[in-house]
Amino acid sequence: MTIKHRKGKSDDCHVNNVVKDYSIKPDTITSIFQNMAESGGFESRNLSIGLDILQSMQTDGQCTKFLSFVGALISTGVRGIIRDMIKNKMFDCIITTCGALDHDIARTYGNYYAGEFGLNDYSLFKKKIHRLGNVLIPIHNYGPLIEEKVQACLKDLYYKEGKRGISTYEIVDYIGSTLSQSSFLYWAHKNEIPIIVPGIVDGAVGSQIWFFSQQHKDFKIDILMDETKLSDIIYDSKKSGAFMVGGGISKHHTLWWNQFRGGLDYAVYITTASEWDGSLSGAPVEEAISWSKVTTKARHATIHGEASTLLPFLYAALLEGRG
Repeated sequence: MTIKHRKGKSDDCHVNNVVKDYSIKPDTITSIFQNMAESGGFESRNLSIGLDILQSMQTDGQCTKFLSFVGALISTGVRGIIRDMIKNKMFDCIITTCGALDHDIARTYGNYYAGEFGLNDYSLFKKKIHRLGNVLIPIHNYGPLIEEKVQACLKDLYYKEGKRGISTYEIVDYIGSTLSQSSFLYWAHKNEIPIIVPGIVDGAVGSQIWFFSQQHKDFKIDILMDETKLSDIIYDSKKSGAFMVGGGISKHHTLWWNQFRGGLDYAVYITTASEWDGSLSGAPVEEAISWSKVTTKARHATIHGEASTLLPFLYAALLEGRG
């Protein structure tokens, strides 16, 4: 597929390189992290410290482990790492965005493609291709596909299961039960790991739930059921830890609920955002201590870097540590 040149942007758009998920196997990456710990600088030391904290969190039998991440990652091969961490039961609760659901459903049934940041968006629009950074998403592999699959699930929940008031984690769990093993939602369902989506209406799945409710006025999302689920998890926890990949609502909801037990005991955060604008996404983990969202004695690290670059290395080292 060739796209016409406009405003200096690239005119080559060959939609034939399918985005594939990572399939990480342990090797000898731990030695690299050991060297990073002794390197003296700069962000590599934070990466090494972060790995050490994650390894300690994984081996702490008293620790309830949270994973939060932003939806955009699921459009990339990092979806395979998220899926495998959940498959391997490395976390007890997931907090994410509606976009993560959208991309997981879409990629279960259709392909995304590797593109470029510089592609011409006017031309992509004419070719009915969405661009997410340098990932290309054919329109028919996204909105219409998600509509078909989610509406089928909602009809089952309404007519077969008799659901009227329902939490997001119940909807997400049911959707996961219908997907293939390539899906992180499937493995969360399989391993009975709740997925909380505090911003459920901010995405394609949320829109489909609203559309369904227009024809079924007694069908309601009860978001307070999600908060009760989180409350039960938090107050039953002797210790808690979180691996937060990207900021926004998923990071904040993880920190927010952990303040009610005095804060996280372990916290690792990956971000590209700047602290200087006062945003939650840019705030390092240490700032959360002042809010009692992280304990004063917690082991914590903020890693400044792009998650799709760093996560494969961290996960490979965690696998290697498991032996």
